[in-house]
Amino acid sequence: MTNTTEERAEEKRGAAGAVQSVDRAVSVLEILARLGEAGVTEIADELGVHKSTAFRLLGVLENRGLVGQERDRGKYYLGAGVLRLAGAAAIRLDISQEGAPVCRALADETGETANIAVLDGDAAVNIMQARGAAAVTAFNWLGRRTALHATASGKVLLAHLPGERRERLVTRKLPRFTEHTITTSAELRQQLETAAERGFAYSCEELEIGLNAVAAPVRGHDGAVLGAIGVSGPAYRMARGRLPDLAEYAMKTAEELSRRMGFPG
Repeated sequence: MTNTTEERAEEKRGAAGAVQSVDRAVSVLEILARLGEAGVTEIADELGVHKSTAFRLLGVLENRGLVGQERDRGKYYLGAGVLRLAGAAAIRLDISQEGAPVCRALADETGETANIAVLDGDAAVNIMQARGAAAVTAFNWLGRRTALHATASGKVLLAHLPGERRERLVTRKLPRFTEHTITTSAELRQQLETAAERGFAYSCEELEIGLNAVAAPVRGHDGAVLGAIGVSGPAYRMARGRLPDLAEYAMKTAEELSRRMGFPG
């Protein structure tokens, strides 16, 4: 074999090993979920691997907070990291289920495309969409990650982040998508402050030319912002002068969804 062929073969073996490790790590979590707690030997037997392999897997999972260990007995159990991941998944599931009828109602009321978005790291991801009678595009925003600084939903999510995390995202390089995209931290901060005060944010051709949007925050039982709901449509129909009226629809819908999510306000 040539060096290139050998390298490719080595890459394939490495990739296969990585997949196997991931599969085994997931199996460890499933074992602990079923048994409640287990020692290294028991986990190794369940996996059909050497005890040292099980120990390495548990070490990685423990470092990520996905498993914990009772030091006096040496038993492992599911860690708080699993609860964190489960909680995030539950929030998305709940907001999707509860948001479906109100998202549909918002689309019907405005005639435009209604979306629900949640924070996904350093972006907003759309988890629900409904099209109104006047919607002129068949573009599907579901699952699409969009820039926080260039979208109405993203600005809502940014505006309600804890100060340090918000500032970290605001002060990084802000990519330009159109000539209207905000690319300075000072201007973005100003818009975020305004959005937090008035209860909605807007974007005017900042992500795509010809596309405008407005969005409002959705809150959970503790008042924390879980997501944003809003409408988007062509700039010729959703002109700046119409955005305040559409914002009223978005805020009313956000209040309804917030109540469904347990917010008492």
